[in-house]
Amino acid sequence: MSVPDYMQCAEDHQTLLVVVQPVGIVPEESFFKVYKRISTVNQISVRDSQRLLYIRYRHHYPPENNEWGDFQTHRKVVGLITITDCSSAKDWPQTFEKFHLQKEIYGSTLYDSRLFVFGLQGEIAEQPRTDVAFYPSYDECENVEKRIEDFIESLFIVLESKRLDRATDKSGDKIPLLCVPFEKKDFVGLDTDSRHYKKSCQGRMRKHVGDLCLQAGMLQDSLVHYHMAVELLRSVNDFLWLGAALEGLCSASVIYHYPGGTGGKTGGRRAQGSSLPAEAGNRHRPGAQEVLIDPGALTSNGINADTSAEIGRAKNCLSPEDIIDKYKEAISYYTKYKNAGVIELEACVKAVRVLAIQKRSMEASEFLQNAVYINLRQLSEEEKIQRYSILSELYECIGFHRKSAFFKRVAAMQCVAPSISEPGWRACYKLLLETLPGYSLSLDPKDFSKGTHRGWAAVQMRLLHELVYASRRMGNPALSVRHLSFLLQTMLDFLSDQEKKDVTQSLENYTSKCPGTMELITLPDGLKLPPVPFTKLPIVRSVKLLNLPVSLRPQKMKSLLGQNMSTKSPFIYSPIIAHNRGEERSKKIDFQWVQGDVCEVQLMVYNPMPFELRVENMGLMTSGVEFESLPAALSLPAESGLYPVTLVGVPQTTGQITINGYHTSVFGVFSDCLLDNLPGLKTNGCSVEVIPALPRLQISTSLPRSAHTLQPSSGDEISTNVSVQLYNGETQQLIIKLENIGTEPLEKLEVTAKTVNTKEKLYGEFLSWKLEDTLSQFPLKPGKIATFTVSIKVKLDFSCQENLLQDLNDDGISVSGLPLSSPFRQVVKSRVENKPINPPESSKVGDFSHVKRWEPDRRTNCHSSNCTNRQLKISFVQQSYLQTCGVLSALTVMLSWQ
Repeated sequence: MSVPDYMQCAEDHQTLLVVVQPVGIVPEESFFKVYKRISTVNQISVRDSQRLLYIRYRHHYPPENNEWGDFQTHRKVVGLITITDCSSAKDWPQTFEKFHLQKEIYGSTLYDSRLFVFGLQGEIAEQPRTDVAFYPSYDECENVEKRIEDFIESLFIVLESKRLDRATDKSGDKIPLLCVPFEKKDFVGLDTDSRHYKKSCQGRMRKHVGDLCLQAGMLQDSLVHYHMAVELLRSVNDFLWLGAALEGLCSASVIYHYPGGTGGKTGGRRAQGSSLPAEAGNRHRPGAQEVLIDPGALTSNGINADTSAEIGRAKNCLSPEDIIDKYKEAISYYTKYKNAGVIELEACVKAVRVLAIQKRSMEASEFLQNAVYINLRQLSEEEKIQRYSILSELYECIGFHRKSAFFKRVAAMQCVAPSISEPGWRACYKLLLETLPGYSLSLDPKDFSKGTHRGWAAVQMRLLHELVYASRRMGNPALSVRHLSFLLQTMLDFLSDQEKKDVTQSLENYTSKCPGTMELITLPDGLKLPPVPFTKLPIVRSVKLLNLPVSLRPQKMKSLLGQNMSTKSPFIYSPIIAHNRGEERSKKIDFQWVQGDVCEVQLMVYNPMPFELRVENMGLMTSGVEFESLPAALSLPAESGLYPVTLVGVPQTTGQITINGYHTSVFGVFSDCLLDNLPGLKTNGCSVEVIPALPRLQISTSLPRSAHTLQPSSGDEISTNVSVQLYNGETQQLIIKLENIGTEPLEKLEVTAKTVNTKEKLYGEFLSWKLEDTLSQFPLKPGKIATFTVSIKVKLDFSCQENLLQDLNDDGISVSGLPLSSPFRQVVKSRVENKPINPPESSKVGDFSHVKRWEPDRRTNCHSSNCTNRQLKISFVQQSYLQTCGVLSALTVMLSWQ
């Protein structure tokens, strides 16, 4: 016997082996459709008895294994079912002849056989036959199961007759010597009259009867026969058959202790209702040894009723601990025979399945380790794959996940061995995927975002490289890109500098043919591979939403009635939401963005690669508002420190916008990186309000700009300064040009003025204007220009100022201000004042509490009746400086509007 059955388990010793095979040309799909229906009839209750009969079906069985049927009867093919396709009567004789030829292959061991004919109708099909069943088609065969049950009953009749014939004590008859194929030549010329030979014949026959009793559902009787066989064979050192008797004893005991089965077929087997009562296990003493039974206790029916109750129940059944000891002993006997390698291997597998149920993993691993080193004949590549796969499954059963993954990986490599003419890359890839759990490896990048790495990184990287190569040989470049991207993203910290260069170069070669995407890849077996975003290329440490430039910032408008409207809401305590307030406070942003304006988000990034990293098509991912992201391209130095990167975009609608993440294109792989998946990220908030679009205004003047600032800016206002030098009584015109450079119309204009003196007692009215012509051009539409003229006239009163020249310092004319900042907002209060305002004499320099200023971009979420949009208010602040030039007095006037 050279072909091992790796699916063998202890309970298979009580089954009858039935082979189901096609005859002639039968469609594979149709054959397995019928085979599936046949295999459902795997156990039946024997009529007029409480015994159960179990059937094991195979659609392929090596004939040489059938020669070991006397050694272990469950290896003997006792039933043959053939399936054929015959459509015409003239083909029937040839079909029936093929059926007889098929029976001859297993003829020496067959109890009965059946032929199922599909497609033949007419006179031949109507003739009643016991060994042939005719069906019109594969879909019209309702009574297949019933015919199988009748067939199994016929097998049982033959089995029972053989059992009774072998178990009957025939005094004076010579017991034949049962032997395995390789022993036949050893018994040539052997003395058949010796006591040693006779004991061997008795012991082997007793073991054979035990097998038949076990198959016939007589568990108690089989235990007695096995015990007798063990004692007889041990006395003559018949080690091969002694091992078989011990293994039979173990199998019967396993069937008693584990009626659900050890081969993972729970639900497919029923507990032995009559073989051994349930109380037998309660009365059993752990460690009980086998007891020699007097052969006189046997009758033609098996065991004398007086002795079966005590012997069969309490003493003959091995304890769970003894089962393993007897398996070890049996295997030690098998190792003495090089031709019994298959028997030894299968015994190891059976013991491992028992130990897996007993949760004795370390002992099970010893059996498996022994099975690995059992030398069989030169196995084919397919047999090697099967062997390593079964070893992997057995290691998985006992909880040795990494060892299981190792043998599964060996099986995968065997699928593409150099000796195979057509390597099975798909099978190799499938087996490699099954090894991932054993190496603590998942193909979901989210499992690696928690910061703790599990498993051996070197082995994991090797396995991922093998997946990349296998998928490429399968002709699936998208799969190769996905696995290589996963390798680079999750194993970046474990790659050397040279490995980083090699992996990225390979990735660029793959993506040149098939770019990496964020789509979910579904494999044929249903496994889904999630996308792999490059959150580490580059690494983002912080995200900060930036306020608009000062000239574009929206600001709240003050009440036209001068009332200070409070926007604070009343404090309401709620213990339900108290724990969220800290987080909400940290996410709060106290500025707004404006529809249609360019908005900025600053990222602090880091390049972990030992070479320059080029990031293409980097942009923002948002939600809540329609947003146009303007992509950027980066080039980060090798292993750079924190590097600021500004991403920009334009909100197209209003509402609450949330920055969810960013997208990149690195090495040809497109990634959508969510901020929630970035560990250790610092942010000042990710949501901001977008308000409706506001007007833009650019202001220019006919006077030159000042070089210095009249007064410091408050930070949220725009100021521009121009200067002019006039003598007392001189007049000059200031022309101010207003250009609407935005997309919103400007509806109203308001101008106010204030005079601020450097000296408390020196002041005068310098400015005057008329807005009628200018207001006639309003509303000012986008792209239009309006002008208005301010008249500057110097009127200084020098009376009663005898000590003025002594009190004044020579300040010169070095008075200046900030450059003109444009464009900037122009939405202000709807109040027009055409008359300059002169402060009282007691006003001090810098006191602007009574001045109406233009506050740029005051439009926010203000819905009260005293808020008006699209207005312009210009507030002049003028400061006079007295310069002494001989007998004349000169005045330098600097104007500033806000």
